[in-house]
Amino acid sequence: MKLIFIRHGDPDYENDSLTEQGIHEADLLNTRIRKMKIDKAFVSPLGRARLTSKIALAGTGIEPVEYEWLKEFPPLIDRPDRTGRKSICWDWLPKDWTAREHFFDKDRWADDPVMEAGGVGAEYDRVCAAFDKLLAENGYERNGHMYRAVHPNTETLVFFCHYGLTCTLLSHLINVSPMLLWHGVCMAPTSLTIVNTEERREGE
Repeated sequence: MKLIFIRHGDPDYENDSLTEQGIHEADLLNTRIRKMKIDKAFVSPLGRARLTSKIALAGTGIEPVEYEWLKEFPPLIDRPDRTGRKSICWDWLPKDWTAREHFFDKDRWADDPVMEAGGVGAEYDRVCAAFDKLLAENGYERNGHMYRAVHPNTETLVFFCHYGLTCTLLSHLINVSPMLLWHGVCMAPTSLTIVNTEERREGE
């Protein structure tokens, strides 16, 4: 199975939509998508992702299924360098987050007091559980740090979503702290992040 995560086009955050440039980007994405074999599509409920999917999938006959958990990864925190203003949980200054060794640990990153106060770990678990449920419905069941290929297939699933959310799901798939991806990866508007399954042993 192939998973394709597509970030929305250039955002108009104030109106939760796309800028003129973002619409142009989604048009170009449509040209690329028409050449691809896509079996199923899923979309965030936020306007900028929904409009991107509408333009990008035009003429394909594919109707994306909307999932609430595909919205941008939402928890807010009290960032150490700011007072009186909430920040998205994955937006830290490098000197602050790299000084906390547990942020590099896939099992301990959410135990940070700042993350605990923002309920970040609980939201991470909720989103990843919903993602795993969808994967199980499509043939791949989570088993510890791996997936069992219960019904292996070559289908392509496309997710129209957001930067922070994509990094969240990728960290779950490859078993690393999301802090490493939130701070070490860049995804331009309408960029594609492609993940392929590979059975190294039958069923695994």
